[in-house]
Amino acid sequence: MRILVVGAGAVGGYFGARLAAAGRDVTFLVRERRATQLRQIGLVLKSSSGDLTIAPADLKLISAQELAASKSTFDLILLATKAYALDTAMDDFAPAIGADTAILPVLNGMRHLDMLSARFGGEHVLGGSSRIVGDLDPDGRVLHIEHWQDLVFGERDKSITPRIEAIAKTLHGAGFEDQLSPDILAFMWHKWMLLASMAGLTCLLRGNIGEIARAPFGVETQRSFIAECAAIAAASGYPTSDKSLATVTARLTDPQSVLTASMYRDLQKNSPVEADHILGDLLRRGNAMGLHSPLLQAAYVQLSVYMAGKERS
Repeated sequence: MRILVVGAGAVGGYFGARLAAAGRDVTFLVRERRATQLRQIGLVLKSSSGDLTIAPADLKLISAQELAASKSTFDLILLATKAYALDTAMDDFAPAIGADTAILPVLNGMRHLDMLSARFGGEHVLGGSSRIVGDLDPDGRVLHIEHWQDLVFGERDKSITPRIEAIAKTLHGAGFEDQLSPDILAFMWHKWMLLASMAGLTCLLRGNIGEIARAPFGVETQRSFIAECAAIAAASGYPTSDKSLATVTARLTDPQSVLTASMYRDLQKNSPVEADHILGDLLRRGNAMGLHSPLLQAAYVQLSVYMAGKERS
């Protein structure tokens, strides 16, 4: 199976490197800046699950221009870009789509599923999610920050098809946790609820989960934010079980936690953030159903002001 990894950052770089090291046929679609880094040092992972380096000579890199000229299609596209780069990414990897190509996006939220389906046809688009905390250091090395390294995927209609079985076989045994989900959309909604809560809290209140919990009224604010996000998921047909909600709440109110969202880390680096895809889309869905989400709205407005300032500068 020929795999095209779109985005060799913290997420795509991690899973792509593990797949390549396990002998899978992996090509990375990268822009020139990232390609320059990879040609200099290779694809380097620093991880508690085991460090790994794919030497430059062993990396298969391709640019958007080279992909278009090659007229080469792929069996699986692992899409791991930031949400704000999705439009450009779709233009870049469009020439790789063949009649039987499957697109496995591991973006957060849900809006990208509609965007990909509108562009390429719903039959090409799988559901997918990842649970991994990572970042790139200034030299372009992938830093795997916590122990999670899950890649979850499935057909959006819950069917077990020959293609999803073939994909599962390809992904299995590559050095990370892989899971063929019987209900991938439910899994994605749960992840979205968790991530929106964590990102909204840490960005709005400018601290990690423990710092917020230790602040006056911090835990009450954390619980309220979680409740807002969970209510939107439930109204959308994906309620969180009492057990799962208790687990999420315990995790996001732990006074000893140093957990932050990647959006908060991007904010701290003065980088673009996925506010519209993760917070704005969730807020709009809730508003359409008559739900009132003042904390979620405040977080989204604040980050929208931040992004507007970046666009002006």
